[in-house]
Parts: sequence; structure tokens; C-alpha cells
Amino acid sequence: MDGRVTIITNPTVNVRVTSTVYSSEVKRRFDRGITIAELKAKLEMVIGACASSMDLELFSVTDKFMQKMDDNDALLGSYAVDDDSRIHVIDRSGGKMGEFDDVSRVEKFELSADAYEKRTDSARSFMKKHRIGHFNEEEVAKKKAEQAAQREEQKAAADAISVGSRCKVQVSGQPTKLGTVMYVGTVDFKPGHWVGVKYDEPLGKHAGTVAGKQYFECEDKYGGFVKPLNVIVGDFPEEDYGLDEM
Repeated sequence: MDGRVTIITNPTVNVRVTSTVYSSEVKRRFDRGITIAELKAKLEMVIGACASSMDLELFSVTDKFMQKMDDNDALLGSYAVDDDSRIHVIDRSGGKMGEFDDVSRVEKFELSADAYEKRTDSARSFMKKHRIGHFNEEEVAKKKAEQAAQREEQKAAADAISVGSRCKVQVSGQPTKLGTVMYVGTVDFKPGHWVGVKYDEPLGKHAGTVAGKQYFECEDKYGGFVKPLNVIVGDFPEEDYGLDEM
């Protein structure tokens, strides 16, 4: 007996693959019905070594050596290979460990900006021809105008909000929050105008400090920044949650 089995319980098997030329272990799924020669051809794409120069060894799930897989005509399923077994590839061509990991040995293709600009089969040429993205001047101008209008609208809304005002914050996809305006203006962490709010409940993200800069003070998780158009100023008294009731 050579240790082979013929019982197949699953048409595919998930194995770990290691080799003498590739430093990392990879996981692959193979059909048990392929021959060892076909397996080597698939491993050539995984490892990089030539299939004709491969020797294969089978290890158990606990990495115990089981047997050599030296019959190219035999089916993978005829070997005692289980999920998480390891197939070790020995490259007889003289390849060294890490040889296929060293990208510095790969010849790089370089193309100057001018040469690329002149090509008619490039992605840039296609985008120009079909006026896609930033090559569509009308769309770019329209988008810039919309962004400018949004910035002006946010600024106008910010100018109408005063520090100390009670407010209601409404952000799409989030529950409505009540709080007090603690800061109005520009910030360092994002462009545009923002409103810093101290919420009545711990529904915020910080204590008024973002990226190391303090904009206002409040308890941790009570502070948040929102866009001015998401803030409604008005007579919004703090809710009584009955904390003093017995």
C-alpha cells in the first residue's frame, strides 16, 4: 500500500501551499478530480516555478509529512488530502527563496507624460474622447458652481447661528438631537463652516476637542460638529428625564 485512498467525500479540497521559492503560505481550493500534472500547472500560477521542475510533498493538517505526490497521472483525490492539508512545492530548477518576491528585479516599463498624452489607446484618450470626468468642462464647471453655492448657503446659515443658542440637530439617518451651540466658524480638520454643539445626552463623539485642538468644552461624548444647515435654532428646552423622581 502507498497510503492512497479512493474515497471522495467532497469534490473540492482547501489546502495550504508552501514552496522552496515563495516565502508566504497561501490557501487554494482544488478539484479532487484533477491529476497531479494538472495540479502542478495550477501551482505554477501560484508559486511562479515551472511545473516541469516541481516535486510535491503532502503534509497533514498538523504539518506531519505524509508522502510524496510523484505520480503525475494520479488524481489529487487519490491521495489522503483533507481540508487544511499542506502541499509543499520543491523547485528543482534552482530557484531560491524569495526570488519571486523581489520586485526590484522586475524590469519596469516607463512612459513619459508627453508620450502617454500622444497615445490614442490610453484611458486618458478614451476619457477625453467621451468627455468623462474632469475632461467634461461643462460638468466640471457645473459641479464647481454647485459646490460654491453650497458653501455660500452653509456660510449664510452659520452667520445666523449664535453661540449659546439652544438648537435641534437633524442629520439624515440619525436621530434628532437637542443641545446648545458652543462654537460657530471654520475648523482645522475639515473645510467650510461648522457648528460645535454640546448635546443634552451623550450622543456625540468627543468633549469639544478634535485632532488635538480644543474648540469648546463639554463632557466626553457630549460634543459634536455638524454643518450649519443641519442646525435649527429655537426654543428647545432641555428634556426632563425624571432623574430626580423617586
